[in-house]
Amino acid sequence: MRDGPLLLAASDLHVGHGQNRRLVEELRPRTPGDWLLVAGDVGEFFADVEWALRHLADRFEQVIWAPGNHELWTPKQDPVQARGQRRYDYLVEMCRGLGVATPEDPYLRWEGENGPLTIAPLFVLYDYSWRPPGAATREEALNAAYESGVVCTDEFLLDPHPHTDRAAWCRERVALTEKRLAECDPDAPLVLVNHFPLVRTPTDVLRYPVFAQWCGTDLTADWHIRFPTAAVVYGHLHIPRETVYDGVPFLEASLGYPREWGKRGGEPVILKEVFRSVGK
Repeated sequence: MRDGPLLLAASDLHVGHGQNRRLVEELRPRTPGDWLLVAGDVGEFFADVEWALRHLADRFEQVIWAPGNHELWTPKQDPVQARGQRRYDYLVEMCRGLGVATPEDPYLRWEGENGPLTIAPLFVLYDYSWRPPGAATREEALNAAYESGVVCTDEFLLDPHPHTDRAAWCRERVALTEKRLAECDPDAPLVLVNHFPLVRTPTDVLRYPVFAQWCGTDLTADWHIRFPTAAVVYGHLHIPRETVYDGVPFLEASLGYPREWGKRGGEPVILKEVFRSVGK
């Protein structure tokens, strides 16, 4: 029987959906002192993201957030019309006001079970390098998506301003993050928390392979090997599961949309223990 705090994870809460919002309202720590890693896509509207993170920060000892693509959208109906980098900066400042750690803050050290660990929330986008078969260039990959009718909403709502495009923003974030990870204490292995999977393999099970181009970048493919890593937490795919790559456990902590988790039967398990099984 465990009596110490747990390292928990959740992602893709999408609290703009009423059923999901009610589930998040009911979330409680499992033990006193639990930390919660939130791997993005809390919601689309600034106020929804703020509500959810405030609610979680009031209940958990520490909340650590990595942005998803949905937080970076600028819907026309959102009173907060900040775009691109400015929107991300607004989100970071909001989190800091709530005591929620972000990718722009010093990485925190977990001293609980399986510790010491360095908890590293990441903001790494995608660069269209995960192309579908037969697509040699980004243009060919995008054409294939438009022809199939499977196009990520980011193409319409995620403004990369002031960067040239989302791929350029991704490259900048990769360079910044690699530098920080290289400076981390090797005696406190990393828990990498990123909205997008750091390796492409998890996208092999997507119903529409053409969607993988919006799911990550080849530039992060060796991070879990190059840097001392205890576990990787991610979301985005809405396929919650635990896998192991190169001996490192990867946990997809997605809740997803009600139409998705409803098909699995019963109440969804929103909070996942980072080291419940594959991390042991």
